[in-house]
Amino acid sequence: MRMTKTGDVDSFRLPPYGHEMTEFTGKRWHDMGGDDAGPMNGHAPTDDHDNALWEKRVDALLVLCSGKGLFTVDGLRRGIEDLGPEAFETMTYYERWIASVNQNLVEGEIYTLAELGERMDSVAKRGDTYGIATHDG
Repeated sequence: MRMTKTGDVDSFRLPPYGHEMTEFTGKRWHDMGGDDAGPMNGHAPTDDHDNALWEKRVDALLVLCSGKGLFTVDGLRRGIEDLGPEAFETMTYYERWIASVNQNLVEGEIYTLAELGERMDSVAKRGDTYGIATHDG
């Protein structure tokens, strides 16, 4: 979910569960089982690469929230699937994860979008380098 400095939602509202099911196949847009999906963009799941710090933080947040019972892996999957085809094609793996984590936490009334906007404004005031990991000897 992208938010402006005023906390207004920019674009990614999740549509109701089950949207965009094709009449011809009965499959949802993301169900590519048996279909030719073409070349993969970005890292393939088997690529040996180190994740960026923010990606590691998204992963940690997912583990912590699901461990506390705030949502399930099924809720995470539903949130990702409900992003729709455009977001699925333009967002990275961890961008889809954090959008779904956020949606699940809002739906679970852990925080509101207004509270999230306020916190994002507060964090933005810290500056661009706040929270960057350093490797001191």
